[in-house]
Amino acid sequence: MLREKYEDEIEQIISRYPVRRSALLPLLNLAQREEGYVSETAMKEIARILRLTPPQVYEVVTFYTMLTLKPIGEFHIQVCKSLMCALVGSDNLLEWLHARLGIRPGQTTPDRLFTLSTVECLASCGTGPMMQVNDDYYERLTEEKVDRILADLKRDGNSPLKSGPFMLPEPQAVRD
Repeated sequence: MLREKYEDEIEQIISRYPVRRSALLPLLNLAQREEGYVSETAMKEIARILRLTPPQVYEVVTFYTMLTLKPIGEFHIQVCKSLMCALVGSDNLLEWLHARLGIRPGQTTPDRLFTLSTVECLASCGTGPMMQVNDDYYERLTEEKVDRILADLKRDGNSPLKSGPFMLPEPQAVRD
């Protein structure tokens, strides 16, 4: 399936690496971009392409939080649960999101718009509580900011409140 549709791109990806196995993450990203998640069929095909076993591919998919084994919502909300974020309110953030969206970590809204996950350390320890939505960071979150972000995402598919990734060193306006 992937090979037929993306043969040139797959060969181009593999050609960038002296060790064939090193193309695993880019090929998994390609599969996820195609299907919205990494299916068992895609894992088996990638294993064949890279001359790996399916369990070798599966262990990589399950290690990285950026890869998913089942379809997720259009907006993947990942809340940092590291100690630093927990100390400044990540549990409250999860409760706010539950109250607004009606879902818990590991669940997706019925309209398939939002999926909520918890992750360990998003490397923004000084700006918690924070969350990542798809590839964008949202830091120093309050209930008001969360409400605005969710409304922006529903309405526009984007929010101007995103801060990165990585907002340090902070602009003066953010500190005030």
